[in-house]
Amino acid sequence: MHPVSEPGEATELQAALLRLRRTSGLPVVFGGLLSDARHARIAELSGAQTSALRGLVISAGSGLGGKAIALCRPCAVTDYASARHISHEYDTAVAAEGLRSVVAVPVVVRRRVRGVLYGALRAPRTLGDRTFDAAASAARDVEQALAVRDEVRQLLTSTREQLTGTGPGVWEDVREAHRELRALAPRIADPDLRDELLSVCGRLASAAGSERPAGAGFVRLAPREVDVLACVASGATNAVAAERLGLRPETVKAYLRSSMRKLGAHTRLEAVVAARRAGLLP
Repeated sequence: MHPVSEPGEATELQAALLRLRRTSGLPVVFGGLLSDARHARIAELSGAQTSALRGLVISAGSGLGGKAIALCRPCAVTDYASARHISHEYDTAVAAEGLRSVVAVPVVVRRRVRGVLYGALRAPRTLGDRTFDAAASAARDVEQALAVRDEVRQLLTSTREQLTGTGPGVWEDVREAHRELRALAPRIADPDLRDELLSVCGRLASAAGSERPAGAGFVRLAPREVDVLACVASGATNAVAAERLGLRPETVKAYLRSSMRKLGAHTRLEAVVAARRAGLLP
C-alpha cells in the first residue's frame, strides 16, 4: 500500500485541497489518503477552527467519507448530524468543528480508492453543481499526481534491475526506460522524487561509459533538448515527441535544431549518436 506519510503525496493533497477551497467557496476542506485497503487518516485541513478532525481515521462504510470510499463515488449530506443514510461514528468531531453540509469525494487510481477529500459548510445548505464539480476536479488532480508517482516508482524499480542485466536486449530496455523517465520528470511536483528520477536518468546515460570513445568532447544540452533527443532516439517523429512531452511540434523542432547545432550533427541520427558518445543518452 502507499502510505500517506510520503512528503510528496502530502504536498499534492494539500495543494488540491487549497484549490478546492478556492474554486468552490467552501470554508472548510480536509482529506487524507488510505493507509491500507479500508482506512484513511485525515491529515490535511484548511479552514478548520479546531483540531477535532486532524488524525481522525475513517473506515470504509463508516460516516460520509467511509461511504464514499465503500461506494467509490461522491456522497453528500445537507445536515450531517441528522442525515439518515450514513452512520454516525464521527459526529463528535464533526460537531466540534461545527460542520453541517458536507461533500466527500473518493480519490480513485486505476479503480482503487486511494484517498478521500471533503468540503464543508457550517450551515445546512444544499450543495450545488459548482461545488460537486470543484470537488471532483480536486480529486482528479490528486489521482493524476498519484498515478504519475506510481508510474515513476515502477519505472525506477524496473530500471535499477535493468542496470544489472547483461542480456542482448538490455540496452534497448534501458534506452526506453530512460526516455519514459525523462518524459515523466517535468510532471513531478515533488522535488525529491524528481531529483531521484533525474539521478537515475544520469546513471542510465552514463552506463555505457566504457563504450564511449576516450576523446569524446563535453557537450551541455538543456534538459528539454535531452528529452527531445531521447524521444527521437526511439524513432519518434516530431509530432509523437510533442505528444509524449506535452509540447508543440514547432517547439520540439526548435529543441532538436538547437541540440543538433551543439552536437555538430547534420541529421537526427547523427545527433542521437553524438549524444550517446557524449554520455547524454544511454
